[in-house]
Amino acid sequence: MSRCWKSRPRPSVRLCLPGLGSVVLRVLEVLWVSVCLVHSDSSVVVQKEAQFGVSYLDTVTSHNQTIYSFNHTVSRNKTEGVRVSVELLSETTKSPILFVIRQKQAVLSFQVPLILRGLYQRKYQYTQVGRTLCQPPTLVASETQFFYVDVSTLSSTSVHYQLRVSRVESFTLQTDKKFSFNATPSQPQFFKYVFPDGVDTVIVKVNSEKNFPCSVMSIQDIQCPVYDLDNNVAFIGMYQTMTKKGAVTVQRKDFPSNSFYVVVVVKTEDEACGGPLKFYPLLPDELLDAGNRSKTLDVVVSPAINSEVYVMGMLFCLGIFLSFYVLTFLVACIENKRMNRKREGFLQPADMSPAETASLLGKGLTPPSPYEYGSFADNGSTMSSEPVTDSLASAEGTYGYMGQEPFKRRPIGSHYVAIRFERSMDTVGRCRQESLSSVEEDDYDTLADIDSDKNIVRTKKYLCVSDLARKDKRVLNKKYQIYFWNISTIAVFYALPVIQLVITYQTVVNVTGNQDICYYNFLCAHPLGALSSFNNILSNLGYVMLGLLFLLIVLQRDILHNRALMRNDITALECGIPKHFGLFYAMGTALMMEGLLSACYHVCPNYTNFQFDTSFMYMIAGLCMLKLYQKRHPDINASAYTAYACLAAVIFFSVLGVVFGKGNTAFWIVFSVIHILATLLLSTQLYYMGRWKLDSGILRRMLYVIYTDCVRQCSGPMYIDRMVLLVMGNIVNWSLAAYGLIKRPNDFASYLLAIAICNLLLYFAFYIIMKLRSGERIRCLALVCILFTAVVWGFALFFFFQGLSTWQKTPAESREHNRDCILLSFFDDHDIWHFLSSIAMFGSFLVLLTMDDDLDTVQRDKIYVF
Repeated sequence: MSRCWKSRPRPSVRLCLPGLGSVVLRVLEVLWVSVCLVHSDSSVVVQKEAQFGVSYLDTVTSHNQTIYSFNHTVSRNKTEGVRVSVELLSETTKSPILFVIRQKQAVLSFQVPLILRGLYQRKYQYTQVGRTLCQPPTLVASETQFFYVDVSTLSSTSVHYQLRVSRVESFTLQTDKKFSFNATPSQPQFFKYVFPDGVDTVIVKVNSEKNFPCSVMSIQDIQCPVYDLDNNVAFIGMYQTMTKKGAVTVQRKDFPSNSFYVVVVVKTEDEACGGPLKFYPLLPDELLDAGNRSKTLDVVVSPAINSEVYVMGMLFCLGIFLSFYVLTFLVACIENKRMNRKREGFLQPADMSPAETASLLGKGLTPPSPYEYGSFADNGSTMSSEPVTDSLASAEGTYGYMGQEPFKRRPIGSHYVAIRFERSMDTVGRCRQESLSSVEEDDYDTLADIDSDKNIVRTKKYLCVSDLARKDKRVLNKKYQIYFWNISTIAVFYALPVIQLVITYQTVVNVTGNQDICYYNFLCAHPLGALSSFNNILSNLGYVMLGLLFLLIVLQRDILHNRALMRNDITALECGIPKHFGLFYAMGTALMMEGLLSACYHVCPNYTNFQFDTSFMYMIAGLCMLKLYQKRHPDINASAYTAYACLAAVIFFSVLGVVFGKGNTAFWIVFSVIHILATLLLSTQLYYMGRWKLDSGILRRMLYVIYTDCVRQCSGPMYIDRMVLLVMGNIVNWSLAAYGLIKRPNDFASYLLAIAICNLLLYFAFYIIMKLRSGERIRCLALVCILFTAVVWGFALFFFFQGLSTWQKTPAESREHNRDCILLSFFDDHDIWHFLSSIAMFGSFLVLLTMDDDLDTVQRDKIYVF
């Protein structure tokens, strides 16, 4: 009171009016005493002129407040960073020190010790704090700006601290120049980058030699405040967690000021990056020591690709797959020319001279074809002189013989040619004109005697294709066309919600800026429009284009086959593997849908939508196995409804495995049991050709078979070839089931796909071996397709296993696998996998389509079933 009073002595001036003056004087005295009383309880404010680069050791209490005044020159063409570093020197303090930095257009405040929260409300205390000041742009060429650092506390005791304000020499990043720095959770760093002229897109790369501590890199617009703490870095801009690698592609169009901040923050905990969670507080308000969480990082900003590279990448992609169209056209022309030469050879028999042939053509007569001699020019084999009978004939004698005169002699020039009529085709042709809607599979093969006949035929030790191709071809065509229509319907209902969902994913990523949602290869993710990784989407074009090409090839074969049927060609009716194209159409459609859904998955790849990329892979594997089985078992192949129901069950288990399978022992036990039981049931179905029943007497029959074949007398299996295949298949599947139960892989969808692919490869290898073992041959075109496809599959799998990202880990850990582009600066390893795998799948389909072309002129009762 006395100090305040002495600092302001009582005024000696008196007013002229004694009465009024004394009253006013008394009022002024009361007011002054009140002001002095107030000031006696408040702190003393001390303002100091401070310099950059000088460390100030000082104390602060609740009774005094210090203001440090700084000034610096701000230029429009050069941005200079300013960094404030504070360290608390007192060991214990109940009240923190509050630092408030007042700038011309921004205010920054923080306390020391700084308290940052982690998971489960854990609190971490930091006594060293460093913050970079936001530098708003200036409108004039150069000006001097002042800023003030206010230091205050509510502590009644003195608190010692150290303050240092310094200039950041490399605050503005230069293109293609690496800059190294250190950061901690309480000492984040950010830098400015300005787009140079002619550069519209850059890629910002942040690297570190250490995995932990976990950190976050963020791209923010030039505005204040800058969000550079663990608890607010996700508020604005684009951000992603990182361990060793981080990369963000930035476009000029997203930043009106043509510049942006690169912000790097070290997190208080490592769980977001897949690290361990070491502490759990016993008391809710206990402060934890974070330890040494300093991390050295380096940042470099490089120009991204320009529009010319985009165009080159798209042209390259189109060129590769259009070349297959051109190659297919050339092969078709060569094949057509070869067939024309063969047809000319048919029209000119070997025992007729060219002059006689020309004479016959001049008289309007047609030279005899080789079929009139009862031979086939393709393989030189002669048809049997005995009639080829069908055990199943319709009431009108669709496939029966009409008792025609077996031989006639027809004069041709000076020759008489023996012509053999094995069957009347009038009825066949007439029946094939009937509507398919009037034919049902239940019209045939339902009576008890026919069922008994099936038991007799299908349980023979050696089966031929004619034994399993007894049903009306129209019925089977209708049955297998359902595969195509069903998968087309499934594709529409599956694809539309998928497209809608991935558009929503991409919108969320663009709006929130959270780049941890999608698992891209950020070092080679080229944006286009709203899409973040256009190259990964474009590379799926091959599946669609080659799937369409395969459909066109199948359609051309289907048309030629139907024309042969219309002209009652005996080879089309009675020879070769029965031609049913419904499954081929379904396979081509599945390949196209695989491309579409894979592109949708790569819009925003993550574990929740990985099934988009694999669902039609399961279907392709299943359809290929069904097609292999259908080739020599057309009458007993599964219907479309049964096949798609089984594939739906596979996809259902795939979803369950992705959601619940990670580390869940109970799930793996249940799945392994189901896997083994399904393998046993399928093995029984294939071994007995469907001639068995799953009922209450199954155990009794099994015991009886074991007793008669193993106990009473030791006899080998009746169907040795089938048994070999099924034993190998059971070994493979039991091994895969054991592997899954023991290892419990995190990527359940890929594990399930591996099961399907292993079974397909096993069956395909068995088919090829048995085909060669039966004395059949593989034509040149099919052999080239097999070799070409095998080589392409080898290279494709090499690029697949490069593993540029994986949603089995955290986004930060996934980014450790990211790599730069390797093809045209536009495509990465996974894009090449897309290219090669689409070509390999197309080649695999061609193998299935052409591998039995050598049997087109062989009677079906001479083609073995295996």
